[in-house]
Amino acid sequence: MRLMSAQELVLKKRTDILDALCSSGSAEHLERVLDVLLAQGELTWEDYQNVQVPGRALYTNARQLLDLVYAKGVDTCGIFFAALKQVLPEVQGAGFSSLSSCSNVEEKEETHGTSAQTLLTQRPSLIYKLQDCIDGALKALVQSGHFTSADFDPVQLPIYTPTQQEAGSSLNEEKLTPPKEVLKYQKKLSSSVCAQSCFLSTYGGTSHMSLDDIYTEGQLELAHECVDVQGPLGLEDIVGTVGTVNEEADTVLVCGEAGSGKSTLLQRLHLLWARGAALQYYLLLFPFSCRRLNSEQRELSVQELLFQHCCWPDREQEEIFQFILDHPHLILFTFDGLDELKQSFSDEHRLCCPTQRAPVHILLFNLIQGSLLKGVRKVVTSRPEAVGPVLKKHLCKEVLLKGFSPNGIDCFVRKHHSDPTVAVKVLESLQANTALLGLCHSPVLCWIVSQCHKELLGCGEGSPQTITDVYLMILQHFFQRQSPPKSTVRLGWQQGHLETILHLGQLAFEGISTTCYIFSGADLEKCDVTEKDICMGFLTQSKDMSSSHSKCYEFLHVTMQCFFAALYIVLSSHTDRYAIPKLFELQELRDTGVSSMCFRSCLPSTDQEEQIVDSEHAVAETPNLQITATFVSGLLSQRHQSLWLHCCSTAMVEKKARQVARCLSKGMQKHFKSIPQPVQGEKKSMHAMPGFVWLIKCIYEMQESRIAKEAMSKLQVDHLKLTYCNIGPVECTALAYVLQHLRNAVGIQLDNNSVGDVGVEQLLPCMHICKSLYLRNNNITDEGIHKLIAKVIQCDNFQKIALFNNKLTDACTQHFSHLLKTRQDFLSLRLGNNNITEEGAKQLAEGLKSNHSLKHLGLWGNKIGDVGAEALASALENSDTLLWLSLVGNGVGSEGAYALANIIRNSTSLEELWLTENCITRAGVECLIEALEHNTHMKSVWLRNNDLSLEEVKEMAQRESRLTF
Repeated sequence: MRLMSAQELVLKKRTDILDALCSSGSAEHLERVLDVLLAQGELTWEDYQNVQVPGRALYTNARQLLDLVYAKGVDTCGIFFAALKQVLPEVQGAGFSSLSSCSNVEEKEETHGTSAQTLLTQRPSLIYKLQDCIDGALKALVQSGHFTSADFDPVQLPIYTPTQQEAGSSLNEEKLTPPKEVLKYQKKLSSSVCAQSCFLSTYGGTSHMSLDDIYTEGQLELAHECVDVQGPLGLEDIVGTVGTVNEEADTVLVCGEAGSGKSTLLQRLHLLWARGAALQYYLLLFPFSCRRLNSEQRELSVQELLFQHCCWPDREQEEIFQFILDHPHLILFTFDGLDELKQSFSDEHRLCCPTQRAPVHILLFNLIQGSLLKGVRKVVTSRPEAVGPVLKKHLCKEVLLKGFSPNGIDCFVRKHHSDPTVAVKVLESLQANTALLGLCHSPVLCWIVSQCHKELLGCGEGSPQTITDVYLMILQHFFQRQSPPKSTVRLGWQQGHLETILHLGQLAFEGISTTCYIFSGADLEKCDVTEKDICMGFLTQSKDMSSSHSKCYEFLHVTMQCFFAALYIVLSSHTDRYAIPKLFELQELRDTGVSSMCFRSCLPSTDQEEQIVDSEHAVAETPNLQITATFVSGLLSQRHQSLWLHCCSTAMVEKKARQVARCLSKGMQKHFKSIPQPVQGEKKSMHAMPGFVWLIKCIYEMQESRIAKEAMSKLQVDHLKLTYCNIGPVECTALAYVLQHLRNAVGIQLDNNSVGDVGVEQLLPCMHICKSLYLRNNNITDEGIHKLIAKVIQCDNFQKIALFNNKLTDACTQHFSHLLKTRQDFLSLRLGNNNITEEGAKQLAEGLKSNHSLKHLGLWGNKIGDVGAEALASALENSDTLLWLSLVGNGVGSEGAYALANIIRNSTSLEELWLTENCITRAGVECLIEALEHNTHMKSVWLRNNDLSLEEVKEMAQRESRLTF
């Protein structure tokens, strides 16, 4: 018999090897094997780091090693087994009898090579020798000057200090009574937090809007699926244990697009804590704004960061800080706007000493990753573009904030207007304009629409359609509010305020270019911003953390800053002629690291010289530049060009509009050229890159069908995949506007987004070019399905739909039944993991009786039971088209199985029947076996996890090989 090679053995014994390396729960065995492979030269440092990823599951790291070893070939596999035998001698007798034929680990000579090579080749023995004298070795290296304190910290990085461990264990035994000074400080801190949180601090900051009066909950979802979550997430679930994916981490990320309500959500959390209404298991809460931390130029310790930036203790600062160190689980930090920090997140510079001073961003990064104050719960908000894999490995969970639901829009508008009749009129206007209703899922846009209700209700058929329309409306609203009516009639609101637009535009443009969101008096003076400009209401006063003596200002919202930057690009004659091309090329320049410098070159030369000094810390944020580009597209659309007739030359505006059109065309072509050729026998598919949706939104803002037609004429694919692309109602509107111009029908896959019912309605204009529609996990209800089916029933190309994990009930099945009766070319219906019961199954059965085309029917994860299964079986038993039927996890018992056996017995087409995770007993399976005797074309019946004993499973699997248990 041929002996297996070491490489073959890695595959065959993979499960045993993983168990040997990981079953103890400690990473020690894996690390020792890695040390040996490094010493033998079989792994490079890059290999080692790819395997040992901090925060990743032990089994995942071990699997990565096995994949790597196998890929390196027979010799490496042999040395791996020798290393395994050395680290775990007991594996020799645990099913690894072939190990004796593998290579041996050779002891390397200590006298050859450089010191660095010796450290590598002698790594296993050196680690063993250093175990009991690491402190002495570190002290000697520091004293000799070979190590600095910065080198010292990562080696001595503690998980918990002894005091913390002692405090933690004692807390389990008895309730902690904090010292009197800590309780006094808690009272002062909560009073300070309450004062900062009681009024809306973002776009409503100028109107002193009470947070209690206006706060409306947004849609919160876990980024990862969690079976324990029933219903929507609440505010306290953000910091709770629900949805935790990494129990070793302390940081929760709340992720959402610009304007989705992240800052307001944190503000609400702060206010509830300060009032004692929530989060009372946290004794102290420290809120931070990353935007304001940008202003801090000094190096600080953690203690200075907490007390100087949040609330200063009147006395006993050291005692209070020691309490924080000893009881980290009682402390909550919040960091708002990580994406606005000038530095990108990095875990390279480790710091573990809470009294050591460091730049603020270094402190922040080490707090997030747990090197500092391990055990303190941290809640961080950010836009998704700023969250990379380096940050994600330090998260205990990620929560997605997806703006307002339809009910949330209704609630917010009613709260915003004290006069209920005005609120009703605004809501009626939104219902009549679904594009605008889609925009209002973004809280900031909902606020603008509510704020501008007079303009909205007076615009008739010219109601806003695009984001640019909405921001032009707020611009007009603010200007007309500050100006006498006669002056605006005489000049036009935009011409009458051109100087203000250019002053604020330059301030916004330079801020966006250099990641600056808080402006000093000197910044305002440099851009000629006057007191009159400030009084218009677009800027709000901001407390500058580095100086309490000078006034500082910020735009009402970052999107407002982007809008004014776009106005400056469009209207100013001082911007570089390449400003627009550089703005639109940033997506492709992003990976090179030169995008911010390219865009900064659009500033006047004197500004470039000033900015270059601080270039290391002034990196323009791609998301904000993309928002700016979207506004530029809208402002230069033909429908808005007339606004600028008296503000700048027509020739300049038209030239810039042509630049935008060329940039959009060029950008789309680059995406299309990147589409790989399909594998033989498969359809050509395009998986949208991050910039694709942005370009689509820019084309929509221009509202020129010519550009959309030209772009789509070059897209030749069968399937368009847009999963996990943050697609909401706004994006659906833009997609439909552009995709309706496709020449050939395509499959559109929008799984795992935030489409919702409003988004479904926005997609309807492009349904005529849709062959198949995938909308899994999109918060769609029966109402959305009603509108969708009414449309697609008229679309000849439409043949498939998948709606797994939405919010559908029996009410939707009457619409699908109608579809099945009407369309004799419909092929696939998948409605898994919804709330369909036996009544819904009966409705579907009525449609199935009349249908002679359906090939795939998926109803897994519903509640149809035996009665529902019997109804479906009766409708399908003579089908000559159905190939695949899934009723997994539906509470189907033996009576249902008996009915389904009739399909097997009579159908001439069915190949697969999925009945996994039901409650079928032996009697039911016997019926299925008997039916299979009359069916030779059936391929498999899946029956895992039913009410069967191991003996019954074994016996029946032997009797019928097509049963899969």
